[in-house]
Amino acid sequence: MPDDHPLDFDTRVKVAVYREIAQSGSIPWIEAVAAKIGATSAAIKDSYARLRAKRLLFLEADGVTIRMAPPFSGVPTQHRVTVDGMEYYANCAWDALGILAAFHRPGVVHSRCEQSLEPLRLEVGVSGPEPSRWLFHCLVPAARWWDDLVFT
Repeated sequence: MPDDHPLDFDTRVKVAVYREIAQSGSIPWIEAVAAKIGATSAAIKDSYARLRAKRLLFLEADGVTIRMAPPFSGVPTQHRVTVDGMEYYANCAWDALGILAAFHRPGVVHSRCEQSLEPLRLEVGVSGPEPSRWLFHCLVPAARWWDDLVFT
């Protein structure tokens, strides 16, 4: 059963979600998270809603499927990141760099230019990306990303 303190329980849920992503490269099903921390799926769903309200998870309309656990994407995207032989999907170019920063490991970002559709490959070390002439452009200011996170 969940702890009496929702923040403590929510932290355990968040850690279980991110640990599974790190280990498998995939977003876990709600039942797997429930089993991992010894709680019911209903308790996990409630925790997901609280984590969504704090912008720590982005859920599908069903309230149980994680669409985004920033910087990780729960759906395939053009932004793929390889770290130690494991592949992860990022929500956007910015999040691709965030995955590498989260792991504190070197890796490779694979994406594409949205203007030319040219494939892009960027090696990133623990100190940051290799020198590049590429530009990162956001149509929506970062402060408004959560207004429509899927579009952004």
